[in-house]
Amino acid sequence: MGSLHDQSKLYDTQDLRTGAAAAGLSYVGAYVINTYKSYDNFLQDKYALLPAVIIICVAVVMFIIGLIGCCATFRESRVGLGVFLAIILVIFIAEVSAFVLGFVYREKVKTDVQGTMHLVFEKYDGKNPESAVVDYLQERLHCCGVKNYSDWTTTRWFNSTGNNSVPLSCCRQDMKNCTGHLDQPQELNTRGCAEELESGLQSVISYAMLVILGFAIVKFFGMLSVCVLTCKREDSGYQPLYSGVFA
Repeated sequence: MGSLHDQSKLYDTQDLRTGAAAAGLSYVGAYVINTYKSYDNFLQDKYALLPAVIIICVAVVMFIIGLIGCCATFRESRVGLGVFLAIILVIFIAEVSAFVLGFVYREKVKTDVQGTMHLVFEKYDGKNPESAVVDYLQERLHCCGVKNYSDWTTTRWFNSTGNNSVPLSCCRQDMKNCTGHLDQPQELNTRGCAEELESGLQSVISYAMLVILGFAIVKFFGMLSVCVLTCKREDSGYQPLYSGVFA
């Protein structure tokens, strides 16, 4: 009886782990998608969101199979537990796939960002939607220009204004009287936005990859534990009361 109790307890623990993992993966996937949406004007390759989409899909499936696992445990169903373990294996493969895709797209971020950012900055005129996006980026990341603040001198907006200044969004937050004039560079954020955005996005992807890897490892060992104890139960020759043995 103690062995059966231990098996039931392990299954319950596995179901709780599945639910917790589903919640954790949902958060990570949503966090990655929300970060990308904040800067989607500077990202051409929308497939970079594929790992995050996989994570959320896996989280939904994990929540469902957590319920399936609970039902299978309650009924002591060998078939139910078999299906439960098979789906966990599929989820494990999906998590590994998301990890690999994250690694691939992490390396593509740099090329993607720099190519798109030049086009968006060139459209800046201080009024259009692209201008709002650029100002938001520069204020949020405390940066100025694509590679550095001098990039503004080659834009049509800079040449049309003729006042030898950059947008006010380039001003440092602690400089309340900043006018954006290039003859006062100490008042400006001098770092380029491309490097800042690349670093930020790569950090988000790396964070997601570590979380995925951690959950995949936990899922792998949890799956092995359930398999081992399920086999032990079969070897013990135990049959539930409702099986007809005592009928």
